Amino acid sequence: MPLSEKVSGKEEYAWVLDYLPYGDPNDSRPVYQKKPSIHAIGEKYCVLMELVPKEGVVPQIGERVYIGGTQRDEIDHVKRRLEYDSLTNGAKTELHYVLEQITVQDETDFIGFINEAYPISTRQHMLELLPGIGKKLMWTILDERKKGKFTSFEDLTTRVKGLHKPEAVFARQIENELIGTVKYRLFTTKPPEPRSRKRARR
Repeated sequence: MPLSEKVSGKEEYAWVLDYLPYGDPNDSRPVYQKKPSIHAIGEKYCVLMELVPKEGVVPQIGERVYIGGTQRDEIDHVKRRLEYDSLTNGAKTELHYVLEQITVQDETDFIGFINEAYPISTRQHMLELLPGIGKKLMWTILDERKKGKFTSFEDLTTRVKGLHKPEAVFARQIENELIGTVKYRLFTTKPPEPRSRKRARR
């Protein structure tokens, strides 16, 4: 998929990054008026979000929860989309580990990225956008790809010497995209700009 065509969609599942029993710490209301909340990341589009659990539910960090419909066992509703800077320190710490789990679970999709990656300019290939992949490793991947598509992470690391833990490479790329430190987004979409309350005067 061309970089310009990357779009987000509705998440079905999310992974718990942190549980806030007293709600958003930046909420200035009295504690008794605040409800517990969850900082989480969507499984398919890696959207950061705040969830409100059902009464009495205390989710575990790293737990996968269903958010896609009305028949939710643990989540009452999705409250809002978050930016990386809005996450708690605990959520930021957990993020990389959860992303690795998501990557392993969706291994086929990420191997598909390796098999389909293409040049984005005369000087740079899409593979080079991944952390730790330079020219030498890129050419090794491309040479091996000509012999046959990669079928799994194990197949990739067996045939491409020097590439270890692909799930960690992908997790770091997604994390960098969420932080906003990269030029190109491969697996996430930029959060929508907040709407101005007042229209600009002409």
